[in-house]
Amino acid sequence: MHGKPTTLHLEELWIKDVTITTGLVDTNSTPMLLGMLAAGRLDAGRIVTHRFGFDEVPRAYDVFDDPVASGALKVAVLRG
Repeated sequence: MHGKPTTLHLEELWIKDVTITTGLVDTNSTPMLLGMLAAGRLDAGRIVTHRFGFDEVPRAYDVFDDPVASGALKVAVLRG
C-alpha cells in the first residue's frame, strides 16, 4: 500500500489463525460508511491525518500519492 515491500513471518503467524485479505479499494461500503459518519457512529477524526479545503485538492492528491513521505493515512477534503 505504501510502495515498499514488507515481510510476513508466516512461521509466527500460522499458529495465531491470522487471515490476510488483499484487494483493490472498492466503493461498495461507501453508502454505509457515510451513513455511519452522519449518524455519529464513526469517528473519522481518529484516522484522518491531513485536512484540506476544496481549493487545495491538487495538494491533497500529492500528499495522498506519497504516503511514505507525507505520513498520510486518510486525507479529508473539507468544504468552506
